[in-house]
Amino acid sequence: MNRKTLFNRYLLNLTEVARRGDAREESFYTSLEDLLEQVAQATGRAHVHVTTLPKSTEAGNPDFRLWNGTDSIIGYIEAKNPVQENLDHIETSEQLHRYRWTFPNLILTNFLEFRLYRDGELVDSVLAARPYVLNQLRAAPPLENADKLWDLLERALAESK
Repeated sequence: MNRKTLFNRYLLNLTEVARRGDAREESFYTSLEDLLEQVAQATGRAHVHVTTLPKSTEAGNPDFRLWNGTDSIIGYIEAKNPVQENLDHIETSEQLHRYRWTFPNLILTNFLEFRLYRDGELVDSVLAARPYVLNQLRAAPPLENADKLWDLLERALAESK
């Protein structure tokens, strides 16, 4: 499956959840988990496992853990409800500060925007689709920046080598 098809399917899955009208942040987790596993598979990293709601860490409870399936944590993901259209104030929160400086490989996302941090510093950010379209129009948002999103996710998964 090509990148755009993969991402468009992901956006359709998010839209189905959003249209129900009663979705919490956790309602979107399966869509992201599936996307991450498909990208891992497509980039030759079938050994990468995604744990949703992993056990607590010294920094708190991030929403996802990426690991190599045996002995090494690749990174963590903190997800916010897609209704959270602007991640800027999340980025400066005490919670994310802890995560950024504890986890050397971290993604912050609202399922549509993805920010990659390495050793506490923002190294990449991609807007894959407009939150307004999903949240206000309850429509599948058009995919933007497919190649950049692919690169960001592949870069996050590259810690598995």
